[in-house]
Amino acid sequence: MDAHLQDGQLVAGVDEAGRGPLAGPVVAAAVILCDGGIAGLDDSKKLSGKRRAVLETEIRARCHFGIGEASVEEIDAINILQATMLAMHRAVEALGLEPARVLVDGNRLPKWRWQAQAVVGGDALHPCISAASIIAKEFRDRLMREAAVAHPHYGWDRNMGYGTKEHLAGLRSHGPSPLHRRSFAPVAQCELFG
Repeated sequence: MDAHLQDGQLVAGVDEAGRGPLAGPVVAAAVILCDGGIAGLDDSKKLSGKRRAVLETEIRARCHFGIGEASVEEIDAINILQATMLAMHRAVEALGLEPARVLVDGNRLPKWRWQAQAVVGGDALHPCISAASIIAKEFRDRLMREAAVAHPHYGWDRNMGYGTKEHLAGLRSHGPSPLHRRSFAPVAQCELFG
């Protein structure tokens, strides 16, 4: 079980949400757990929406966290991998504390000044990464639900920008919105053949 301190040093967990969708930003979160941790943390994808919302409230109230985004324009300009790394860097910067170590979910690390370790499946192994996973997913899901009000044709309030049948049908019928990632093949194809 990790605490916010390992060997007397602050440890942050980092995870992202939104690498795969056709629309919206990629969002990363960094979390330094509070004393005593948070009970019930797990990979955000394994938790119900209701449970994630409860945990998000507790994490935000008790832990240090930072959120970073990379916009659709940045994703299209530098590619989704680099945009994800940029969002992660912004999330750690936004912590307001200087972690001695950063644990990042996945198999790649951004080029940054912090000592870091990539952990495959880390959102299920390290509570600080689980907490970051929850913060990133809940934040991004809210962004997409809000965007769905202005762009109702794609079902973003239900699919969060992922390429579901409903979303692809909306793309074919209405073309891409300003929030679509034009560098992603299904969106680019709609622009070419739409």
